[in-house]
Amino acid sequence: MEKPRLVASDVDGTLLGPSEAVTPRTVAVVRRVIDDDVPFVLCTGRPPRWIAPIAGPLRLTGYAVCANGAVLLDIGKDSVVAVHGELDPKLLHDLAGALEKALPGCRLAAERIGTGAVDHDLRNFVIEPEYHNPWGDGEGRTAMRAEVLGKTAIKLLISRRGMTSEEMAEAARAVLDGAVDITYSSSGGLIELAAPGITKATGLADVAARFSVPAESVIAFGDMPNDVEMLQWAGHGVAMANGHRAALAVADEVTGPASEDGVAQVLERWF
Repeated sequence: MEKPRLVASDVDGTLLGPSEAVTPRTVAVVRRVIDDDVPFVLCTGRPPRWIAPIAGPLRLTGYAVCANGAVLLDIGKDSVVAVHGELDPKLLHDLAGALEKALPGCRLAAERIGTGAVDHDLRNFVIEPEYHNPWGDGEGRTAMRAEVLGKTAIKLLISRRGMTSEEMAEAARAVLDGAVDITYSSSGGLIELAAPGITKATGLADVAARFSVPAESVIAFGDMPNDVEMLQWAGHGVAMANGHRAALAVADEVTGPASEDGVAQVLERWF
């Protein structure tokens, strides 16, 4: 690949390794990318409120694609500039009914958002009792299912103890039949549903268009099934060595794991 004109990276398992911190080597190369006037875009399943701890050490002030492509965040302004694809309450109720049959005992959560300043007080993340987050519980406003499903959301999240995320996704796809996009970024019993066609690739394409950068001049890094479309869309898709087989299967290149600065290993060719 020629020197990329835009760099995109997943966060968890890609920029962040087991320490859950960006290493000095990766920080240094990302800053060189920025100093060379090449946009560095975070593309993550994380909601906007989880971006600042990652963007701060990297000195990122540009865009972040959040919620697997549903939200575009202006990091510097801490403001949502675009929302792509939403799930209305009727659809949410239909999805919940089908999921209860496919994944009995599952628990639901809804991520809601609007444009403008990011809401950091969690009013827009609503969870059922016993909803389980693989990254640690304690976040979200607990409510009964009717309230969780009662307003338009950008993501419906489903947890089910005793199952892997891959098992859950297979069961959900069998009953939802393309009604939504189903993905996951952890194997710990959590899947995420978004409006059809909304992926990290669509969010990244929006950012690239804002910079007038064609797909073939974009390099993207990822490790999980929610990165697959982005790795396929970018001119050069790079998967982490310890990534999910779905990401490895579509990648143009495989680099080292995050614990060995896999992103830096590739970017240091040019920066």
